[in-house]
Amino acid sequence: MKKKVLALLMASAMALSIAACGGGNAGQGSAPSTAGNPGSASSGSQVPAGSGSQSAGDETYTIGICQLAPHPALDAATQGFKDVLTEKLGDKVKFSEGNAGGEANNCIPIVDGFISENVDLILANATSPLQTAASATSEIPILGTSVTDYATALGIDNWTGTIGGNISGTSDLAPLDQQAAMLQEMFPDAKNVGLLYCSAEPNSVYQVEVVSKALTDMGYTCTNFAFTDVNDIASVTQSACDSSDVIYIPTDNTAANNTEAIANVVIPEKVPVVAGEEGICSGCGVVTLSISYSDIGRIAGEMAYDILVNGADVSTMPVQFAPEVTKKYNAANCEALNITVPDDYEAIG
Repeated sequence: MKKKVLALLMASAMALSIAACGGGNAGQGSAPSTAGNPGSASSGSQVPAGSGSQSAGDETYTIGICQLAPHPALDAATQGFKDVLTEKLGDKVKFSEGNAGGEANNCIPIVDGFISENVDLILANATSPLQTAASATSEIPILGTSVTDYATALGIDNWTGTIGGNISGTSDLAPLDQQAAMLQEMFPDAKNVGLLYCSAEPNSVYQVEVVSKALTDMGYTCTNFAFTDVNDIASVTQSACDSSDVIYIPTDNTAANNTEAIANVVIPEKVPVVAGEEGICSGCGVVTLSISYSDIGRIAGEMAYDILVNGADVSTMPVQFAPEVTKKYNAANCEALNITVPDDYEAIG
């Protein structure tokens, strides 16, 4: 970019060249898109990927954020990410945001827009945005967040904890063995566990496989109940209720966006749900082993700052996890199902 500016300076008057340079980048800060607007991405600064733009001699950065859906957990991760970078960089960072509205295909034009804008870094919030970004560019640094298992999402064999290439990020995985232990703690006399999830989400499939094995080893009979999309959630949930003493739902974006439909079945049927994350539990569950999505967003923000400002190599950054987990319960649903929780559980606010 400096060579192009030098050429312009040599070809025209000094004052005009400076004016042209100033108007080409710093004046194009991006505004966030409206939450839930599928396929939208706001326009950001037109700068080479990874180089930032120049404003009054100070380097500024444009970051593209692709979020799968408007949902409290994903919203918290995005906000935590933005908070860290705003705290550290102030008005030197601009965010170009797009929300896919729960449709994975909508991630494609959002990410393509980021590439056209030459953003400095992409935050992919959830698995589908990560997969889309990974397929779209091998040059722009990509950080995932709210992604459960990167090896499953990206088809990585012999997982070592580091992805390599231009990708790293943070995981929303709460320890699956502890989730199985929670179910056993709460429902030791149950015999049949239904595992309810979206078969189109690879990370959900992974969680169900791991938890199912752990529960089977504990002596439970486990049956998978997979729905393909929102259209069959109610019917599959009813089938799970008909055959199960308790239901487990992993960290699943489709379930998270349709907790009311699930609750409308499980609560009248008096079948408790152990959830993989707080958002699902607050809608249709009774207990969960919860992480803070704000925390994993903030950790991703720290990683982004290290990449952009300190020149850290994203390819060597291990995937990071939430620093702590908390046992939480849904007071209203527990009361409706006459369930008493142990004293070390915290009510969902």
